Formats: sequence, C-alpha cells, structure tokens
Amino acid sequence: MVTALAFIFVLGILVFIHELGHFLVAKRIGIRVEKFSLGFPPNIVSKKVGETTYCIGIIPLGGFVKMAGESPEEEATGANDEFMSKTVGQRAAVIIAGPFMNYLLAIVLMIGIFYFGGKPIFDPERVLVGEVVKDGPAAGAGLVEGDEIIAIDDKPVNNFDSMRVLVNAKVAEPVQITWLRNSDTLSKSIVTKIDPQPNMQGGVDSVGIIGVSQKIVRYESYGLATSVSEGFATAHVIVWETLKFIKKLVSGDVSPNMIGGPVFIAQQSGKEAKKGASSLFFFMALLSVNLAVLNVLPIPVLDGGHLVFLGIEAIKGSPLSMKARGLAQQIGMVVLLGLIVIVTYNDIKRFLTGM
Repeated sequence: MVTALAFIFVLGILVFIHELGHFLVAKRIGIRVEKFSLGFPPNIVSKKVGETTYCIGIIPLGGFVKMAGESPEEEATGANDEFMSKTVGQRAAVIIAGPFMNYLLAIVLMIGIFYFGGKPIFDPERVLVGEVVKDGPAAGAGLVEGDEIIAIDDKPVNNFDSMRVLVNAKVAEPVQITWLRNSDTLSKSIVTKIDPQPNMQGGVDSVGIIGVSQKIVRYESYGLATSVSEGFATAHVIVWETLKFIKKLVSGDVSPNMIGGPVFIAQQSGKEAKKGASSLFFFMALLSVNLAVLNVLPIPVLDGGHLVFLGIEAIKGSPLSMKARGLAQQIGMVVLLGLIVIVTYNDIKRFLTGM
C-alpha cells in the first residue's frame, strides 16, 4: 500500500507540474486549451470548466494538454487562439514550459529539504549503528541502534566506509564483528547476506551486507539563504550527472540495462517513503530533473523534437511539410517504443531478481 500510494503521489506531482507549465504559458499567450488530462483514458473524472475539459485518467503514467490547432492533422482555421497562429517564439515558450517546470520543481524540493530537514551529520571517527534491518545478519547477531562497531575480522575500523568495504568483500561468508555497547565489548561471527547490485555494464555485482545503516548524530539546520544556495547547487549537480549518464548511454559506456521504468519508480518510491519525507522528496527531485532532461532530447514525439521542428521553421520561414513531420514522428515513435521495451524488460528482471 505504501509503495502504491508513494508511486501515485510522486508520478502524479511530476506529471501535473509538467503539464501545468504547458497549460499556464498557453493560456498566458492566448491559446485555447481544449483539454488538461492527468493520466490517460479511460477517465475517472472529467469536468468542463469554461473552454477546457479537465480529466483524471485511470492510467497514471503521464498526462497531456490538448491545445486548439496543435495537431498537424487538424485543419487550421487561422483563428487567433490556435497554437499554429502564434509565433515560433511563443510556441517554443509553451513547449519548453513543461520541462522548465520540472527543473524548477527540483530546485524548490532541494531548497525545502535543506531548509526544513537540514543536513544529516554522521560521526566521522566512529562506526555508530543506525537502523538495523529486521531479520538481517546484524539483527540475528544482536546488534542494536547505538552500538559502535570497532573491528571486522579483528581489523580495526574507525569510519563507516572502511567497515563497509571489508563487509562487502565477504559475500555469503562468515565475518567476525566486534562492537561496543556502553562499557561492554561484544563479538560474534555472522554470515553476510548477498546483495545483488547492478553495475554500469548491465551485469550484476554481488556484495556482502550485514543489514545496518550509519547512525545520524544530528541534523545541521540551514538558514533560508544557505538553503536556496545549496538547493540550486544540488539541483544543478543532478542535471549535470543526468547529462553525463545520457552521454555514456549513447556512447555505449553504460548499459541500457541501467535504465528503469514505472515498476522501478514504484518500488523505489516505496523504499524512499519508508525512509522519511526527505528521502522521498530527494528521489522526486531526482526524477523531476530526469523528466526535464529527457523531454528536451531531440526525439520527435518529445518536447525536444517539437523544439527542433520550430527551429527548422524559424530558419526556413515556414513549417515542415506534413510528410516530413509525419516521417519524423514515426521514427520518434519507434525510438520511444524501443525505450519502452528496454525499460519494461529491465523492470521485470529487477522485480524477478529482487534488485
């Protein structure tokens, strides 16, 4: 139930914000919006207010804004409130508004995370146990939150990363854990649990885990000015990392198996929701940036493809022919369907393997 609700919440907000961008700019420059749909038909709710019909579809995997005269198949009447009656710059503004709103949402979310949640501070010199996974190896050994792990296989550890490296190297093998609880020193041999993790080549790396997280000592609160600065900076880091990933994907340095779809988003939304609001909102910011960047790629069926059409129109002084647009749309649809097949396969594989 948590996973389903988190998925609907996350995707619903992202799609709504995206389509709201198209809608607001279209209305602002005088384009008649015939339909605003959150989700795809069949519709659960449909109500006409003024010139626009507002819908909520039963399939929560997207949405759309239908503007008068937007489709090339429609016969343009030349009315001033039609999409094609507006200048190239105005139409480009309508198209770019969707991705821009997703980018803006990511910034707002990051500012909120820093301002209301603060920055988690960990002890840099001790391995303090935070959450202990129920039924995990550490729980079976008797570790509890607040314990301090001081050695792995008699090798001293003084930070969480050094402890994790030693544990990850032991895959389904016994490992000796030594920890402090108050003034007592405890030690026990436990067998690590196998944790499959996808790698950048599309394969799976198996590492050992004991089922503990690092304890957060405190949260360091930020003022509004610092939160705004950190929010902008972090959002831009996410944009840059997304672009780098896409570049590696196109060049073949990263396997397409790394791409996730709706099932992955649903599973991860549930996991992040269980961790708390900050984790869920950070994941939402990450997805919002991904949605913004992917939508401006020059694929004909996406916003970026429409921007390419408008760029060509601005250069040649007239829209592309129906034949050229139709061919480009078909190519774009093939590319998009190919991506859908890949992410669906990846989602199924992750679901079956438990990754």
